[in-house]
Amino acid sequence: MLYVPNDSNDPRFNLAFEEYVLKNFDMDNSYLLLWRNAPTVVVGRFQNTPDEVNEDYVRKHGVHVVRRMTGGGAVYHDLGNLNFSFIERKTAEGIDMKLFCNRMACALNGVGLAVEVSGRNDMTIDGRKFSGNAQYIYHDRVLHHGTLLYDSNLGNVQAALNVKPDKIASKGIKSVRSRVTNLIDYMPERPGIDQFQESLLLQLFEGGPAKERFLTEEELDGIMKLVAEKYSRWEWNYGKSPAYNVSNRGRFACGEVAIYLWVDRGVIRSCRIHGDFFTALNMDDLEQGLAGTEYSEQALQRAYFDLSVAEYLEGLKLDAFLGLTLEPGTV
Repeated sequence: MLYVPNDSNDPRFNLAFEEYVLKNFDMDNSYLLLWRNAPTVVVGRFQNTPDEVNEDYVRKHGVHVVRRMTGGGAVYHDLGNLNFSFIERKTAEGIDMKLFCNRMACALNGVGLAVEVSGRNDMTIDGRKFSGNAQYIYHDRVLHHGTLLYDSNLGNVQAALNVKPDKIASKGIKSVRSRVTNLIDYMPERPGIDQFQESLLLQLFEGGPAKERFLTEEELDGIMKLVAEKYSRWEWNYGKSPAYNVSNRGRFACGEVAIYLWVDRGVIRSCRIHGDFFTALNMDDLEQGLAGTEYSEQALQRAYFDLSVAEYLEGLKLDAFLGLTLEPGTV
């Protein structure tokens, strides 16, 4: 494994950086990135940004809003949060969070933190979350990244996000603030985040110095092109809210799913699917596959099986899919 240093705090650069490494670096090696963002709301790939962000708060406080390329939910980053990215050849089918979460958990155990891997994509300490994780699969490569709340302003986490009551209720917890914590509070000597990062690197490289891989000028130019053409653009970070005349949302084992349909003369003309779910498949294929479907229970049942909906939205059952696509009272 090679460590690729990055001192930037610009979220647009940092997200472009890991995408560039994923898609362009030689995969004869695996790569580790550690990076921090200035105050930012990072929105999941399939989320509708205005639903997730407290616009008044982020505008008033100059908080960046940037979409990432992985699924999952919106998260708040600041300079007290350390992000990590593992990039390597894919060895498992589909999304496999545990492999990478366990790797990071072992390193954190090595610096004296009794952490656990929890749920579908979290790490916890003393029952409270400090890390959320997500993945993106690109051909035979995988990007796994996650947060490490180390000395973050937890009040801002709640203020910057629009957290839906059903998500908190599903976890049986009263608020975002009550279910997250900072790792520094579990370290008696309370080292600064830079010292913590150095200790973590030692553990990840099994006590030896990190083997470093630096960017070339050409690679830096490629990253800056991604910043300009993707991560700085409103079309990527916000995009148009879907036009629809039928919509439903629900929370399932795979996460929150919201389906927006434009139905005209008994046919689905367009479809958008949002949520904090994870998928290894291209959601555009599912959305385009549903467009043109007759808007009836029988046709949607056929589409569920023909399009393998449960592979895109992991484990989503037929009755749940019909509840999301048909107007209330028609199922």
